[in-house]
Amino acid sequence: MNILFVMYDQLRFDYLSCAGHPHLETPNFDRLAARGVRFTNAYVQSPICGASRMSFYTGRYVSSHGASYNNYPLRVGEMTMGDHLRAAGMDCWLIGKTHMAADAEGMARLGLAPDSVIGARQAECGFDVWARDDGLWAYGPDGYYDERRSPYNEYLNSKGYDGENPWADYATAGTDGDEIASGWMFANADRPANIREEDSETPWLTSEAIAFIDQVKGPWCAHLSYIKPHWPYIVPAPYHAIFGPTDVLPVVRDPRERENPHPVYAAYMEGAVAKAFQREEVRQKVIPAYMGLVKQCDDQLGRLLDHLEATGAAATTMIVLTSDHGDYLGDHWLGEKDLFHDPSVKVPMFVVDPRPEADATRGTTCPALVEAIDLVPSFVEAAGGTIAEHILEGRSLMPWLRGETPVWRECAISEFDYAATSAGQSLGLAPRDCRLFMAFDGRYKLVHAEGGFRPMLFDLDRDPREFEDLAKAGGHDAVIDRLYDRLNAWARRQSQRVTVSDAQIQGNRGASTRRGILPFLVDGSEVPNELTQRYRGKVRQRHVDPD
Repeated sequence: MNILFVMYDQLRFDYLSCAGHPHLETPNFDRLAARGVRFTNAYVQSPICGASRMSFYTGRYVSSHGASYNNYPLRVGEMTMGDHLRAAGMDCWLIGKTHMAADAEGMARLGLAPDSVIGARQAECGFDVWARDDGLWAYGPDGYYDERRSPYNEYLNSKGYDGENPWADYATAGTDGDEIASGWMFANADRPANIREEDSETPWLTSEAIAFIDQVKGPWCAHLSYIKPHWPYIVPAPYHAIFGPTDVLPVVRDPRERENPHPVYAAYMEGAVAKAFQREEVRQKVIPAYMGLVKQCDDQLGRLLDHLEATGAAATTMIVLTSDHGDYLGDHWLGEKDLFHDPSVKVPMFVVDPRPEADATRGTTCPALVEAIDLVPSFVEAAGGTIAEHILEGRSLMPWLRGETPVWRECAISEFDYAATSAGQSLGLAPRDCRLFMAFDGRYKLVHAEGGFRPMLFDLDRDPREFEDLAKAGGHDAVIDRLYDRLNAWARRQSQRVTVSDAQIQGNRGASTRRGILPFLVDGSEVPNELTQRYRGKVRQRHVDPD
């Protein structure tokens, strides 16, 4: 069995036809949903790229692995998906984005050379790299946002696109007469990108995946990590013109949300991206482009699935598809991601296992509270390995695929460290107080904010759009207390004893007595004679006067 782990960047859970979008047809996402299980309540461990991905790749909560924001290094030595899968006999490869920042100081302290096998894996989040491209080749007066080499820019140069950064000049820009119309400006979102469609980011990465699959020897796990539909919101023809303003769904927001809002929420509503998406003309341009990007992703997924079927690889490949977080697109008076409304923190998740054991659940949905960290233990079980439960904090999804009903979590947890954002600065908070925690039990969603703020509370049964913050007026103390109990129990989890497993501890119980450690005995009769045998017998030499 091989594993193809597909991730899209900033793909909303509800922008798929199988999830109910009325205008956006995604037959290939639907095709996967018909072949496997679609998990309808999947939540990421942080609604921001870097922190979310580090949880996907380690199988651990953000406060366990510590890489709590974009470009925060994952500490050297942290176990990753690649480490767990290699122990199970499966190679683990990267094709696309990780947003991983290497712990260069830690590697130097331990003498790990970046060009060694172990050093390269430490620097690449545990993966062997087929092609890494994080997809944001922005550059300005102070240089590049990402200083690594860009395989995609090299590809574009090889195809005749000129300049130092064709990603910025062509792939994410249109034209306005003879002028570049950059995708960084929302006003240009309705223009076609100035690039041949087959050379744009999503087809390029699909071609890289096909080339990898055609030469790899199994068993393998490949993380195919697409850059889109993440901004810049601009897409090549014909996708730029498939959707228009009439396809834009009404914005999901309510004046009640602006009445005495939680201070952190208020700070985000006043941010630049929120202000932009509060303008309807921005939504009318951006959302059709976003939908076009999703449609292109769907078409390229179809190309990949067709190739797997034509080569026979589909019969031996588990396919898992998800996103690292969502996109507000103006809902809740916000843009981007970062907070815990469902458009931001909830993601699509499909698991297709081709083996007969999963036949009974094909084409079904599962409403269980699933977390991003559940994928690594699922992969380990699928690979026939032993799940390191003292390290991995998620739970395998494989029983759900077999039609079983395992004992499952009662609450999904997500965290967000916003210390590096303008919201933390505008609130005047110390970095350690810029932290949010979500506890969601399937009905009630509690958001706890450090820094002395009140909580937020939403009842998704009665208020599925999350307009009414019940904690504003009080009267829900019992629900708030119950969810705080859940959050506090989670906070007390054992998360840092990663070098010794529970099984090892249980196996070693009592072992010290058989190695001669016999403290607290009164006369030796408390233990079997064999344990004291070497401490009894005639004295062989006398070095003190006899009594």
